[in-house]
Amino acid sequence: WCAMRFTALAGKGLGLVICVALFAGCATGPRIFVNEDPAASFSSYKTFSFEPQLGTDRPGYSSILSQYLRVAVSRELEARGYRQVSEGSDLAVNFYLHTAEKVRTMQSVSGGGGYYGYRRGFYGAYAGYPTVETEVLQYTEGTLTIDLIDTGSDQLVWEGTAVGRIRDEARENLQGAVDSVVTEIFTRYPHLTSGTP
Repeated sequence: WCAMRFTALAGKGLGLVICVALFAGCATGPRIFVNEDPAASFSSYKTFSFEPQLGTDRPGYSSILSQYLRVAVSRELEARGYRQVSEGSDLAVNFYLHTAEKVRTMQSVSGGGGYYGYRRGFYGAYAGYPTVETEVLQYTEGTLTIDLIDTGSDQLVWEGTAVGRIRDEARENLQGAVDSVVTEIFTRYPHLTSGTP
């Protein structure tokens, strides 16, 4: 968990732009989950393209976040032997992003501190009455999903998801943070195209 107290982001649009970057600010990194279709023939996929309207785009134009995601995902797929084409690809790529406000309650217990403050002068501390302190932590959690779709069957064949608490320090390096989280997601993608060393 990140150690930072975080309140609501200033507007949904801002959250979409910075959410992925904030994953990278977490000390433990995002949690990564993957699912794939066991019936999919990954060895037959050789090319990829991006959906015309990505889930991270704005109505009518491509967002900066989408642009960074395209670059990072292209790098990862090309490193595995895939080739990007403008049409007729074997795989189509799409992105989705979701943010949600979370509240976490944490309690810490300290050793016997006496009965109550007003009695401290009259009675000694009794270890059976520890002091319990409660802290309420508000933060924003972001979920980024990368989908790979078989264009022949229009079926989702692989999805990689990063889930993490977000923080705003990484806004100054959005591209670097996107690169980092995409790299982490693709560490869970084991497939190479045929003939790739």
